[in-house]
Amino acid sequence: MTKRVHNAREVAEIVAIQALSFVAGEPERLGAFLAESGIGPETLRSAAADPQFLVSVLDFVLRDDRTVKAFADEAKLHPTNIAAARQALGENWERDVP
Repeated sequence: MTKRVHNAREVAEIVAIQALSFVAGEPERLGAFLAESGIGPETLRSAAADPQFLVSVLDFVLRDDRTVKAFADEAKLHPTNIAAARQALGENWERDVP
C-alpha cells in the first residue's frame, strides 16, 4: 500500500528531491549547483536529508526561467507548484563553514 502525503511540507520536500535529481541529471547544471552551494559531490546525499538544503535546490532551479520550465516539464508540474514548494520549505540554507 502506498503512503499518501497530506502535509504541504512533505509534498514540497518531494518536489525538491525531484529537483535535485533533475539538477544532478546534467553534469554542467550539477557543477554549477555544487559550485554555488559550496558542497562537494561526496556530501550531496547527506545534504539532501536537510530540508533547508532542499530550499537551496529549489532556489537554484527557480532563478532561471529555462531551468524552471525544463524541470516543470520533466516533473509534469506547473511552474507555480515549484514556487509553492519553495515557499512551503521556508528559509534559505547556508553551508556551515568551519
